[in-house]
Amino acid sequence: MSRIIASRRTSDHFEPDEDVDPKVQRQLRGQLEQIDYTAYAANRKVLSATLSSVDLEQFQRLAAATALARTRWVAAALVASETPQGPTSEQTRALTQLRTAYEELAHAYDAMRRMVERGYVGFTAPPA
Repeated sequence: MSRIIASRRTSDHFEPDEDVDPKVQRQLRGQLEQIDYTAYAANRKVLSATLSSVDLEQFQRLAAATALARTRWVAAALVASETPQGPTSEQTRALTQLRTAYEELAHAYDAMRRMVERGYVGFTAPPA
């Protein structure tokens, strides 16, 4: 058989088992490339229909919103930590909501960057 090694920082890649015939490995590698291309084509079709292109201003707005959400979350945590008895249940619920908002925005930023990096959507660069 074979394994797919995945990492957030690197692409998935084919790693053959040593026990498999090289011809079978090549065949499997070709099949995996077909699967990858099919997924790429589907992502490009769906995403480009909604977000044909993104620009630097959109990245800047999303980054600023993410930074603001992180700031609100940490500031609320600092306020909640000021009392010796620790945060109240209400403060903890509020912290959870603030952290969730920050994490969702951070994930959306990463996803938009990956969409550009992988060619699913275009990037409109500012005029030089």
